[in-house]
Amino acid sequence: MAEINLLRRYPRSKRNIEKRTSAQSAENICIAREYSREYFDGSRDTGYGGYRYDGRWMAIAEDMVAHWGLKPGDRVLDVGCAKGFLVKDLMKVCPGLEVFGVDISEYALMHCEPEVVGRLHLGNCVRMPFPDNSFAAVVAINVVHNLERSHCITAVREIERLAPGRGYIQVDSYRTTEERELFLSWVLTAKTHYDPAGWRQLFWEAGYTGDYYWTIIE
Repeated sequence: MAEINLLRRYPRSKRNIEKRTSAQSAENICIAREYSREYFDGSRDTGYGGYRYDGRWMAIAEDMVAHWGLKPGDRVLDVGCAKGFLVKDLMKVCPGLEVFGVDISEYALMHCEPEVVGRLHLGNCVRMPFPDNSFAAVVAINVVHNLERSHCITAVREIERLAPGRGYIQVDSYRTTEERELFLSWVLTAKTHYDPAGWRQLFWEAGYTGDYYWTIIE
């Protein structure tokens, strides 16, 4: 396993921490975890506050293609693909790359980018409908932590099964007590959370050999 930040060129937006903290409630968390319209295109209190394509994944797609040496004909899977923004940009960066996505949100898939219609599948990351070793790379960004711990391990094993040693998992984390408190006041969907050492332990338990990194809320 290697710790590498493939999202280092993702634009960092200013978070209104105080606003989200004041709106944080069991009701909003429940709404967010439905991963429907309110999560993607509702208010900021229950999710993204509008999840729209703006090209910001292009730089990340370039780095992923370079990281794995991807070429036309290779197959890549985006786990938790939402509306397919990364799927779209991977195909732009490397024409001929066969990119697919899987997500639990029917709403997101029904509102996906036109270029990825037919490439996105409804499903979850605990049991994915693909053969062993069928992808050149599998990406799971900010999705595994949305599961209970036992299911996190199962999902990580699925990623490893589909692309042994060629996975990339990005999860929410924290390094200090202050960062943990900020995390708990902000995150709506994560059911499992650890500091980096805790996540490395979970990856080891799952037999994961791919790459990983953390999202730290600041």
